[in-house]
Amino acid sequence: MKILNLKINNFGKLFNKEIKLEDGINIIYGENESGKSTLLKFIMGMFYGLSKNKNGKFIPDNERYTPWDGGEFSGKISYELTSGEKFEVFRDFKKKNPSIYNEELEDISKSFNIDKTTGNKFFYDQTKVDEELFLSTICSMQEETKLEEKEQLSLVQKMSNLASTGEDNLSYQKIMSKLNKKQIKEIGTNRTSDRPINIVIKRLEEINNEKEALANFKNKQYDIENEKQTIERVVKEQESKLALLKDLKSIQDTQQLEKEKIKINEDTIKEYNKKIENLTSKNHEAKEENFTKQENKSKIGKDKILMLVAIIFILATIVSITVIKNDILTSISIVLGVITLISLGYTQYNKKIRNIKTEEFQNVNNMHIKNEIEILNNSCKKLEKETKTASEKLEKEYKEEKEKLRNKYIGIIPIKIIDEILLKESLIYDINVLQNKISDNKIKLHSTKLDKDNIIPKLENLANLEEEYSELEEQYTGLYNKNEQINLVKQEIQKAYEIMKKDITPKFTNNLSKIIEKISNGKYKNVQFDETKGMIVEAPNGNYMLAKNLSVGTIDQLYLSLRLSAGSDLSTENLPIILDETFAYWDGKRLENILKYINEEYKNRQIILFTCTNREEDTLDRLGINYKKVNL
Repeated sequence: MKILNLKINNFGKLFNKEIKLEDGINIIYGENESGKSTLLKFIMGMFYGLSKNKNGKFIPDNERYTPWDGGEFSGKISYELTSGEKFEVFRDFKKKNPSIYNEELEDISKSFNIDKTTGNKFFYDQTKVDEELFLSTICSMQEETKLEEKEQLSLVQKMSNLASTGEDNLSYQKIMSKLNKKQIKEIGTNRTSDRPINIVIKRLEEINNEKEALANFKNKQYDIENEKQTIERVVKEQESKLALLKDLKSIQDTQQLEKEKIKINEDTIKEYNKKIENLTSKNHEAKEENFTKQENKSKIGKDKILMLVAIIFILATIVSITVIKNDILTSISIVLGVITLISLGYTQYNKKIRNIKTEEFQNVNNMHIKNEIEILNNSCKKLEKETKTASEKLEKEYKEEKEKLRNKYIGIIPIKIIDEILLKESLIYDINVLQNKISDNKIKLHSTKLDKDNIIPKLENLANLEEEYSELEEQYTGLYNKNEQINLVKQEIQKAYEIMKKDITPKFTNNLSKIIEKISNGKYKNVQFDETKGMIVEAPNGNYMLAKNLSVGTIDQLYLSLRLSAGSDLSTENLPIILDETFAYWDGKRLENILKYINEEYKNRQIILFTCTNREEDTLDRLGINYKKVNL
């Protein structure tokens, strides 16, 4: 892979700048503070983006390289992969994702993986090298070359890390130590007491004890609930039966009203019959009375007496005239006789008139009674017919209403009980008894509710404990799984470390030995890595020395050699080697050796050297090595 062109619109102190690079060695020359490190950061930013997090820095990169003049914070990079494919990437640094174009200028941005945090991972997808690995191997930043005596141990440690783990900032021992500390701090062990897993286990035990104490209330709750449901079911059945009884009672009350009307008719009929009977009896009595009077005609009446007196006075007058011959007595007898005869005549006349009137009255009275009896008989017949019709209708309606009730309560009350209730005639007693039973059961139901209400707070506590227990179990499972994961990571790191020591580390050290031999003119030929002592180098006299005891220049050479060695197997792509002021403290001979080595060993790699001096340029000219120079 090689970088073809850089177009910087605005980035830090750089603006409106375009740089073309070529195969082989490219020298980016600029005095101090001219923007060399900014240009290198631009390249990294185009490939990986700029972080908005500080990551231990004073200010985030995104803020640090925001254009000074407030211009468009963007740029473009063109590059070619080892396969010959060419790409252009335009990035607006205010946005997370860039636009990636192929040779046909088609936007292929969506064909790469997108990370929610870092954005489009196109460069990683193409090279399999992330930013951290890029910076720790093929790209040497300026800060790493400003080495003083007191920093030798740090640099040696980096070399040891690189030789043992493949990354200079990654130490196997430190990793294992950090993982162990992480386990203790974030999880805990059997020997700790105040770590997360210890706290969880202790609380789980406490909850178990509390749950056991509350278990009886839970069982009691089930009993109360069962009793409550039983009573509710009974009350529901009783209320259904009571409703049926009341519905039937309502029908019977309506029936009773109709029966009362029929009863009134029946009483009226009886009254009419009694009147007819009385009238018939009265008529009979009148006939009897008339018959009695007829019989009494033959008896001596007043008229007969007067007739007898008249006869006596007549005889007395005759006797007085013929025998006594007394005129006064005769006159008196005649007067009394005449008066008697006159009275008899008047009596006979009145009797005749009275008999005529009595007979006429009797006839009229008899006719009136007959008419009244006939009217009463007709009314009786009519009422009897109406009463019979009403009774039949009432009986039919009663059967129909009971059938409706039967259909209404089927499915609510057993049919057998419905039929038993519908046969009842007197319902008051059953209704009262059922109402009393319902009242008693509702009192029991209220009592069970009170018992349940008293238990609820305890059960809520139990529910809270169970919920807390469930959450703690999840925490425990999470901690346990996390612990297992860390153990698994440790095992895998151990395995990888063993593989590294067996396969990769020897390869590193072998390459490193070859590189250091060439760039040191054979002064140092053999470099080995010891797990406890670190980097060991064979001195010219054959003795082995710890790398930390070497000169700063030699350690610098070792470090660069190791990075070059590591960078050779990073990717299927031949990534550019970027060196920022790497040789600032190298003497002329060492500089000549490294430039010669790079030119010979990395002909298929693009080399980009950032420098503020002419030493690299003069050395290359003296060696006759071609290069391209870019002035900032």
